[in-house]
Amino acid sequence: MNLQELYNWIFHQNPDFSGLPLKATGIVLGLALALAHLFAWWKAEASIAIARRFPRNRTWGVVILGICLVWSLFLAAYMDMGEFFTFRRYLLMILPVTFALVVMYVPEFLAVRALGTLMLLAASPVLHAAFLQPQISRLLLPILAYVWIIVGMFFVGMPYLMRDWITWATKTTGRWKLASLAGAAYGIVLLVVALVNY
Repeated sequence: MNLQELYNWIFHQNPDFSGLPLKATGIVLGLALALAHLFAWWKAEASIAIARRFPRNRTWGVVILGICLVWSLFLAAYMDMGEFFTFRRYLLMILPVTFALVVMYVPEFLAVRALGTLMLLAASPVLHAAFLQPQISRLLLPILAYVWIIVGMFFVGMPYLMRDWITWATKTTGRWKLASLAGAAYGIVLLVVALVNY
C-alpha cells in the first residue's frame, strides 16, 4: 500500500467507499480511553504530577507539534485540493516553515497548542469511520470527535484554559479520580459496543 492508497483508505476515498473500519476504530479508541483513564485513576498522584507539568512542557510541545507536522504534510500531499491543486507545492513548503516559526516564537503553552492541533487532526479519521454507518451506537465516535474539535480549538486559541482545567481537576485527589473513572467508563462502553455491535 503506497501513501496515496493509505490516504484513500483512511478517509474512505476509494470508489467503493471502503476504508478505516468502524469496528477497529471503536476498539482502538475504547481501549486507549479506558487504559489511559484507568492508569490516571490507579496512579493518581503520579498522573496528577504529569498533568500539572504538561502545559508548559516544551519537549512535549515540540514532539506533538512534530507529529502534527508529519500528519499535515501527509494530508497536504495526498488530499484532493480541487481547483487549488496548484497551491499544493507551496503548502508543502509553508508547513515546515510554520512549524519552525511556532517552535521559536510561540513558546508559551506550546504543548497545549500542539495537543489542540493534534485533536483537530485526529477527529477527521474518526468521523470518516462512523460516516453513514447504520448503527445508532456509532454516535459514540462522532460525539468523541466533536469534543476533540471543540476542545482542540480552545486549546489552540486559549491554551491557558487547559492549565485552569487541570488546576480545577487536580485540586483534590477525589475529583481527579472521579474524572478519570468517567473517562474510563466512556472508553469501556465504546469498547463493548465496538466488539458487540459494530
